[in-house]
Amino acid sequence: MRLAFTKMHGLGNDFVVFDGVRQRVELSAPQLRFLADRHFGIGCDQILLIEPSVQPNVDFRYRIFNADGGEVEQCGNGARCFARFVRDHGLSTKDLLTVQTNSGLIQLQLQPDGQVSVNMGIPEFTPAKIPFTAEQAAIDYPLEWEGQTYRVGVVSLGNPHLLLRVENIDTAPVQSLGAALERHPRFPKRVNVGFMQVLTPQTFKLRVFERGVGETLACGSGACAAMVIGHRWKLFDPCVHAQLRGGTLIIRWSGPDTEVVMTGPAQTVFEGSLEL
Repeated sequence: MRLAFTKMHGLGNDFVVFDGVRQRVELSAPQLRFLADRHFGIGCDQILLIEPSVQPNVDFRYRIFNADGGEVEQCGNGARCFARFVRDHGLSTKDLLTVQTNSGLIQLQLQPDGQVSVNMGIPEFTPAKIPFTAEQAAIDYPLEWEGQTYRVGVVSLGNPHLLLRVENIDTAPVQSLGAALERHPRFPKRVNVGFMQVLTPQTFKLRVFERGVGETLACGSGACAAMVIGHRWKLFDPCVHAQLRGGTLIIRWSGPDTEVVMTGPAQTVFEGSLEL
């Protein structure tokens, strides 16, 4: 099976993208892990698959697979690459796309300057819907691990996120603590772990340990999660700049029952084909 692919990235969060509209794409978990391997495969954080929509008034279906081969619900940086891909490859001429994901519908807006805005929907704070084990919803929660108690924020932006506030992002224990909390028993589907350093009411720095991947240079849904949790903690204005290791995203959120909108770049690196 020979498949055409495109390598893309959003602020260094990199993807292998497959057009499942013009070619048949069926990938097993071992094949997905091979594609993501940076030594023996192409190398990426996630694999993205574009498929025809099966719903009326929806343009495409968008599927995301992590480097460990598992399928997940949402990826904000990947969504921007998705929008750029379908335009550049002639799959659509629309500036506004409605796309089906495993967590529901999202809207992607291509901007005149080449950037892409993603409507990430309304944040979900109900513990059972994140999913997260807690008796009731709260602004923050105590989370115990190896004798220490951390105060964390928890939210779903189509996928589950945990956020810790740290004093210095450069010395935060992203690898060790991120890997541990990703599989904390209170998160039955695991969780993305964010470490946030607040700079001003309009700016913060963020590093994210993504479930099934590890630390990435950027995490779009993680930046949105940090913004809405920080906003609930009364740290942020309705528009903020999230500084990730791969670059900056602009996140807008006005508060409860409103949608989160993320804007940032998406770039193609190269195209090719491979035999599986």
